[in-house]
Amino acid sequence: MLNSSCTFEHLMANNMNQTVLFSTESYTYLKNELLGMHDYINGEIIRKTFPDGEHYMQLLTDLEDKEVVLIGGTINDHDTLELYDIANGIIQLGARSLKMVIPYFGYATMERAVKVGEVVKAKNRALLLSSIPHGSVSNAIYLIDLHAEGIPYYFEKEVRCHHLYCKSIIIAACHELCGHDFILASTDAGRAKWVESLANDMQVKSAFVYKHRTSGDETIITGVNADVMDKSVIIYDDMIRTGGSLMQAAKAYHDAGAKQVFAITTHGLFTNHALEKIQQQQIITRVVCINTHPASDALNSDFLIKKSVAPIIFEALK
Repeated sequence: MLNSSCTFEHLMANNMNQTVLFSTESYTYLKNELLGMHDYINGEIIRKTFPDGEHYMQLLTDLEDKEVVLIGGTINDHDTLELYDIANGIIQLGARSLKMVIPYFGYATMERAVKVGEVVKAKNRALLLSSIPHGSVSNAIYLIDLHAEGIPYYFEKEVRCHHLYCKSIIIAACHELCGHDFILASTDAGRAKWVESLANDMQVKSAFVYKHRTSGDETIITGVNADVMDKSVIIYDDMIRTGGSLMQAAKAYHDAGAKQVFAITTHGLFTNHALEKIQQQQIITRVVCINTHPASDALNSDFLIKKSVAPIIFEALK
C-alpha cells in the first residue's frame, strides 16, 4: 500500500509540474513540433468569428497552478492581439507562470525614430506585451534573432526577456551547403559586424558590399570589400522580405567572380512572391530559411531548404 500511495503521489506531482503548451493559430505548426519533442500538455482553444468581425476564444485546458508556454509571433496586428488575449486568459485562469515564445517579432525594423513624428512600433509592441499580468512568477519572453539588439530593453514591469540565437542552425546549414570552404557575406555594411562574428566562429572569411544611397528609397551597390573570385559565397541576412537587398548583393558577389552564391535567413517573410523572384534571378543556387515565420513554413519549393527552430526553443525552455 505504501508503494502504491507513493506512486500515486509521484504521478500527481508530475502532473502538477507538467507544462501546458498553447499557440496562436498561425503558429500551430511550431506547437505541434514541440509537442512531438516532449510530453507537454496540449493547450486547447475554441475560436469563432462573429458576423461583425469580433473574435471569440475559449481556453479549454485546466491551468490552475500550471506552468504555461505560449508561442506566437507579432507578425501582424491580428496575431499580436490574439497573442495578447490568450496570454491574459492564461493568467486569469490561474497559471503559476507564463513563458511567451515570439519566434518573429514584428516591427523590429521600427525600433527607433529617424524622422520627426515616426512611431516606434517595436517599443509599443514591447510595452503592450509587458502589460500582461503575471502569476506567482514574473512573465518571461523569448525572442529570436532580433533585427536590433536593443529591443529586449523596451520590455518593462519585471518581464524577463531572453534573446535566443540560431547560430547553431546557421552554422550547420553553411557546412551542409559548402563544407568548410566558403565566404560568409552580408547584404550590407549594417549587418557586417554580426556576419563577421559568425564567420570567425566558423573560421572562414567574411565579406560585405558597399552601398550608396541615391535617394530616400533607393540605393546602389558600389563594390565588394573582399576577394570572392572563384569562391562559394553564402549570404546571411536576419530576414528576407521582398528580397530586393538580397538580390542586389547576390548580383554584386556574382559580378565580382563568385562561382556560386547561396542565401540563409532566419526570418523568411517572402512578401510579393519574393522567393520566386529570387529564383528567377538565376544567381542564388538555394535559399535556406528557419521556420520562425508562418509564411516560410507554408512554402513548398525545391529551391527552399527549411530548418526548424523548435530545437532552439526546446533547449531554452528546459
